[in-house]
Amino acid sequence: EIVREVQVLILVPTRELALQIEQVLRKVATGHKVTCAYGGHSTRIEKNEFKDAPGIIIGTPGRIKQHIEEGNFDPSGIHTLVLDEFDKSLELGFQQQMDFIIRHIPAIRSRILTSATMMDAIPPFTQIEEPILVDFLNNSQNIPRITIKKVVAPVQKKLEALLKLICKIGTKKMIIFCNHRDAVDHISELLDNRNIIHDTFHGGLEQQDRELALLKFRNHSNNVLITTDLAARGLDIPEVDAIIHYQLPHKEDGFIHRNGRTARMQAKGDVYVILKPEEAYPYIAEEIPEEEFPEYYDLPENSPFATLYVSAGRKDKVNKIDIVGFLLHLEGVEKDDIGIIEVKDKVAYVAVKRKLAPFIINKANGQKIKGRKVKIGRT
Repeated sequence: EIVREVQVLILVPTRELALQIEQVLRKVATGHKVTCAYGGHSTRIEKNEFKDAPGIIIGTPGRIKQHIEEGNFDPSGIHTLVLDEFDKSLELGFQQQMDFIIRHIPAIRSRILTSATMMDAIPPFTQIEEPILVDFLNNSQNIPRITIKKVVAPVQKKLEALLKLICKIGTKKMIIFCNHRDAVDHISELLDNRNIIHDTFHGGLEQQDRELALLKFRNHSNNVLITTDLAARGLDIPEVDAIIHYQLPHKEDGFIHRNGRTARMQAKGDVYVILKPEEAYPYIAEEIPEEEFPEYYDLPENSPFATLYVSAGRKDKVNKIDIVGFLLHLEGVEKDDIGIIEVKDKVAYVAVKRKLAPFIINKANGQKIKGRKVKIGRT
């Protein structure tokens, strides 16, 4: 039964996780209206979405608190509260906002906290007195199949060692983790100089740039993502073959979360740690094998796909099938030339064979999809 009031609130620590959950719920097609609210997004658009009360709201604590304070939606009908990646929300300092939100929801029947790591205690403000623990980590089928190797290099040769490792991994999908943004940018400059296609992902980037970086990594337009711990958890990025710790996190939890980006859904994954000769961490076993490199190596081939944007989306009644049909009408474009398509509210992104991208832009720009002229270009 569809009830025209907010019934479920899902609080998450990051905008990326909010958008990801929204996308999954839309695919599931529950029949309930789903709305996303997060910092960096237009509050005017969100308020308009609330006018026809969504059944499910996904949002970050700060933005949800703001909407409750301004009376933009009625929380009195919410019966289920989900605090996803709860420990991360606490780590980021959202306790005050979450406390405020919970105190303004009078009729909660179900409170669900999710986390990839165990907590010593559940804070009182959650109002959970006798929790029931559901532990999926004890299932042997859920234990990730990870191989850990180390790369030993002095500080002055660390970037060179990273480049050799990237070349050895080749065309497989990899995430390179750093502790700081400047290290991300430094590695990005190195790869730019070698014409290795990649993207960066950290909190200093605009929201749109971060979303595009993840999108292009998902659709195989690039195989290398350089990031901070912002991508260590809460993001469902499938088919990641390798994790590289260019800089190791200070705590073991961070190491676990980073490694959790690979070997998902019972797949296998490789984890590499780059260490100085004298460097040691209590959570890194001394006996892990050392990766060996050939004296000479070739630069990896870039992905055969590139991402194009199409200036039409869901709000224009455009779907994936429309875009596939539009592209296949172009002479010389075959089905195998089209990769993953993601349709947003006002824009769509499509992966196409890189060699055909200039041709498609030239031929399709200004043509019509469902009677509407569209712009097409490179992201």
